Amino acid sequence: MIHWAPEVSDDWGEVLAALTRAFEATRAAAQAGDSIVYVVHNDDLLGRRGAGKAMVAAGLLSAARTAALEGIKDGWTVNVVAFSAGTDPETVADWADHLIESSDVTGEVLRIGPDHIGKALP
Repeated sequence: MIHWAPEVSDDWGEVLAALTRAFEATRAAAQAGDSIVYVVHNDDLLGRRGAGKAMVAAGLLSAARTAALEGIKDGWTVNVVAFSAGTDPETVADWADHLIESSDVTGEVLRIGPDHIGKALP
């Protein structure tokens, strides 16, 4: 399952709805034994595009790392693809597909684009 984080405002109701949809999709994928990739905007992981978007992105990253611990026991993986503005969506989808097909990587963030090059960021 590939879950693209939706664009949300800073309204808590929107954030909660987005995280609830992600949780429900994740639960269904996990119960089916399917690997999961969350796709988020790189700037959202750093809080640069608003609090609501940051809450969703950080929530999905935390979910990925937590679920990865559970999935490893049953052979499914959970990862995050974080893309920079201007990145070709097909490139993002290709990397997400690759992570879905691979059982060697779990609980990790793959950054696509130049936003993180040469920076010491959290």
